[in-house]
Amino acid sequence: MNREIKRRRAQGGYYMDHPNTESFTCKACGHLVTPEEAGTQHRNHCPNCLSSLHVDNEPGDRAADCGGVMEPISVWVRNNGEWAIIHRCKRCGTLSSNRVAADDSPLKLMSIALRPLAEPPFPIERIKELTELLMGDRPEE
Repeated sequence: MNREIKRRRAQGGYYMDHPNTESFTCKACGHLVTPEEAGTQHRNHCPNCLSSLHVDNEPGDRAADCGGVMEPISVWVRNNGEWAIIHRCKRCGTLSSNRVAADDSPLKLMSIALRPLAEPPFPIERIKELTELLMGDRPEE
């Protein structure tokens, strides 16, 4: 580990105020990630598999001791219409939210967004029966 990286880690909050210009190899899929195409100065996840690392307690503080892989489990839409990825740490279970970057895989984003429809929490064959139970004896309009 070079001196510059050690200095940055020792300097609390460095990554909150400074762009991250370092490339890294994704721990989940092995993809080489470069910050140039992200559309942001704070690249925090792999654009290929959308995984991240549990390195922050608060955004940019690099204070987490866990270091586990953060798997993308869902997406949500912020009030301004911007998408964000919900990550869960495979090691400790911590949840976090990260903005979608310009170069993120649209197919991976859509597969995560559609997961609840593709894998509903009930047997899809029973949808008619469940709808009738919810509707009760109300007449259809």
